[in-house]
Amino acid sequence: MPYQIYVIELSKRVFTENAKFRLANPQFNGALECLYVGMTSKTPKERFQQHKTGFRNSKGHKLSSNIVQKYGSYLRPSLYNHIDPFTTRAEALKMEKLLAMELRRKRYAVWFN
Repeated sequence: MPYQIYVIELSKRVFTENAKFRLANPQFNGALECLYVGMTSKTPKERFQQHKTGFRNSKGHKLSSNIVQKYGSYLRPSLYNHIDPFTTRAEALKMEKLLAMELRRKRYAVWFN
């Protein structure tokens, strides 16, 4: 099962309203967007829908990010389409962090797990 990386643009309200988000992004100057980077075995579109609806799995575990549920606006394919799917979850998790750090270096405000 392939794993894909995806990026969701968040409302800039997340920066003013969420202290944890602000603390995680001291480099942010307000010029660029606030983003969420994740990885999934679904399509990015399906995963975005899960976040927005507060999806829970059959065991009742919430699989959506509160930050995306509240502040997620839309997918940003131009920031992830160049990344090929991964065969293992471990590889995808590693790339999720690498991409998040790369976007932070470019002065985006980024949240990832």
